[in-house]
Amino acid sequence: MTATIILWSHALAALLFAGLALSQLRDRAVSVPRAAFVAALGMTALWTLAVAGIGSQDLTTRITESLRNIAWLAFMLAVLRRDPAARQARAVTMIYGVVMLVALAGIVLSLIQSTVTGDIVQGIAAVRILLRMMVALGALVLVHHLYSAVAPGARGGIRLAVVALAAMWLGDLSLYTAAYLGGGWPMELIATRGLAMVAIVPVLAIAVHRNGDWTLKLSRTVTWQSLSLVALLAYAGVTVLAISAIDAFAGGYTRLAQTAFVFGSAAALLTLLSSPAIKAWLRVMVAKHLFNHRYDYRAEWTRFTDTLGKPGEGAPPLEERIVKAVADVTDSSAGLLLVADGGGLSLGATWNWDGAVPGAMASEALAEFLAHGGRIVELDSVRAGEATPVELTAVPQWMLDAPAAWAIVPLVHLNQLIGAILLARPPIDRSLDWEDFDLLRIAGRQVASYLAEARAHEALADARRFDEFNRRFAFIMHDVKNLVSQLTLVARNAERHADNPDFRADMIATLKDSVGRMNELLARLSQHNSGRVEEPLAVELMPIVERVMRRRGGSHPIAITGKRDAVAIADPARLEQALGHLLQNAIEASAAGEPGGIVLGASTLEVIETGAGMSASFVRDRLFRPFVSTKDNGFGIGAFEARQVVQAMGGTLDVVSREGEGTRFTIALREALAPVKMERAA
Repeated sequence: MTATIILWSHALAALLFAGLALSQLRDRAVSVPRAAFVAALGMTALWTLAVAGIGSQDLTTRITESLRNIAWLAFMLAVLRRDPAARQARAVTMIYGVVMLVALAGIVLSLIQSTVTGDIVQGIAAVRILLRMMVALGALVLVHHLYSAVAPGARGGIRLAVVALAAMWLGDLSLYTAAYLGGGWPMELIATRGLAMVAIVPVLAIAVHRNGDWTLKLSRTVTWQSLSLVALLAYAGVTVLAISAIDAFAGGYTRLAQTAFVFGSAAALLTLLSSPAIKAWLRVMVAKHLFNHRYDYRAEWTRFTDTLGKPGEGAPPLEERIVKAVADVTDSSAGLLLVADGGGLSLGATWNWDGAVPGAMASEALAEFLAHGGRIVELDSVRAGEATPVELTAVPQWMLDAPAAWAIVPLVHLNQLIGAILLARPPIDRSLDWEDFDLLRIAGRQVASYLAEARAHEALADARRFDEFNRRFAFIMHDVKNLVSQLTLVARNAERHADNPDFRADMIATLKDSVGRMNELLARLSQHNSGRVEEPLAVELMPIVERVMRRRGGSHPIAITGKRDAVAIADPARLEQALGHLLQNAIEASAAGEPGGIVLGASTLEVIETGAGMSASFVRDRLFRPFVSTKDNGFGIGAFEARQVVQAMGGTLDVVSREGEGTRFTIALREALAPVKMERAA
């Protein structure tokens, strides 16, 4: 039964592969991948026909199988090289060549095996099976590389072909592994492989229908990982061959020699790969020989921006991140940030810099050269005397004396020098080329904009602090004006009532109160004073009104009416401040002797004056704007600050005014509920 399945499955596969090849020949389109595809289909048809007709272990079958592998590898290489960006990938081409050479070596061993006799035949057969396993492994790795190297958007056209080829070589690898370990050829696996080959044909036919021209767009993002996998599999293959050779020649010390080889080679490989210099050299070699350009610009820019914008509380300062971002571009191990300071450059930040850093970082000559030319200075050329005369005189001696100093990158923003970055040498020393200069110049401009933006934010913060100080000062000047008015009244009355003991006692109390208020005003100017309103409490309004009236000293008649037991939610000190501003404005707006009034509601305070009043447009557009006043000597702060204070306590300040009749200011506060703690504002 198994033999029948092997016969008919391989015969059907031969017919299907031949039919697919003939259908491709009828298409007049000509391309290298298409020709290689037709050749691979033809060789696969011949191989399956040989398995069905003369057996899987016949010399002809083994040769056609190796030729089949070579043909499919040639097709994959043609597809890979169809993209212009991959034509310089000599390392990958060499890997294809090595796998093809191993397949050819299998053909040679098959021919040799057919001509020799004796015990050596088994040894050749074992080596031949190992070579076939290596071919299958290498082909699978190259299939993975082909799929990974294709850009994600273009993988749909190659996916089915990759699946078909992977299934074919996975079947080969399973069969050869079982034969090598078991010492015989499992017929069930041969039959299964025949059925798999039948299933592969329609998959390839669909792949041809989707992408008959085999045009692909390659990507560099996974090339390094693919080559690493190829190297590991190559190491595994070499290890298997070495162990087989030790088994043949080591005699009684076979196990010891094999163990020593495996551990010794693994330790040597890990030691080499853990060296930063070796890894840097490998990256340079891969970039130099595998790609048209040294840098993967998308990956470099992504890493650059990620380093600059790294969030979190534990992130380094911006200046240090700037140095690291630029240094990572060229794999430099350290760097210094020099910032523009006057006419020269001074130290701004360091990253991994071990050498001595002088106090005077750079002269005005270097700063002027970097600002005007914007050129990147390669210090090795300066040391060798090959730089321009300006560079030779501008670069400070301490940079030339530092062996690690490698290049100076100017940071220019809008034709203004923001600073410069001194880069240390990378692990693999090399000269800067045009790609380095271009990428470092762009990176320098980008970090210069970051630094300039950071400085602008700092200047804006300083300006905001000055604005806050000026705002506080304007409010305080208004309060000082009120205090001056109060003290002026006291001084005027002292001329007439100095002999009155009651007046002297009241005058001393007024002076003490004024001193206390002045100290409060000075405290409000401090940068540590946040100016926040205290948490409002339920307070009685009448004591606050009485205290404000006492400070006025009875200089102007004010009538107090309404609910004398009124209670509201407020901050007593702030409410007293707002009421004082409104009352002072009412007194100044009224004629001498013209009475004013304060009306207490359930949770409101009304300040009434019968002066000239204000127009509706003035109330709407200008009354509550700072520094706008109808009085010749007014600051225009009282009403503005009063509304700010009231709103901060959760209340409102409304005004009704008519020209020629007067003005009514209404402070509406939150009502105090019964459960709220009562506090007397005395």
